[in-house]
Amino acid sequence: MSYKTFSNQEIIDMDTDYRIQLINSLGGFKSICLIGTKNEDKQTNLGLFNSVFHVGSAPALYGFVCRPADRERHSLENILSTKSYTINQVHQRFVSEAHQSSAKYAREVSEFEEVGLTEEYIEPIWAPFVKESKIKFALELEETHKLVNKNTIVIGRVVHILAEEKLLDEKGFIELSNSETITGSGCDAYYSTSFIERKKYARP
Repeated sequence: MSYKTFSNQEIIDMDTDYRIQLINSLGGFKSICLIGTKNEDKQTNLGLFNSVFHVGSAPALYGFVCRPADRERHSLENILSTKSYTINQVHQRFVSEAHQSSAKYAREVSEFEEVGLTEEYIEPIWAPFVKESKIKFALELEETHKLVNKNTIVIGRVVHILAEEKLLDEKGFIELSNSETITGSGCDAYYSTSFIERKKYARP
């Protein structure tokens, strides 16, 4: 097996675009989700994120990473001001629309309208869901953490879940491959998923 190697200094000295792609894809496949928010003036926003992660089940917590707030970060600003947001899985049939939502639109422009996805509301949740998503959930902001690189980790409590009924088994497991949920690598590569097998809980 032949390896391409990079030293710490070589990583630091890399072309910026090359480094972004390399480091972003180094950890393997990631979930691809749309985060829906709405500011206090009722202007909606939709952002594409590949950094959503499970924090705990009791209480039900999820987190994601937001890039440095040294410029406008509409999703983060809306979450900090309203404490409400939704996370919506991306499925194969609207990959292009989801990807386009990552463009840097002006604050007064709704990505929902620009990319052709549909706002969906469930009382009393403030933030919009993506109607086209088969698996989605609403969160209330619990805490944020500033990181050494000026990124922000956002942690939210899950307060409402919507999952297409046929995707859930009797034990609560969601079969993602049946929903055509996609995954991603790097900043702009998307992949389909397929089921391999489920294992028993591992014990010594």
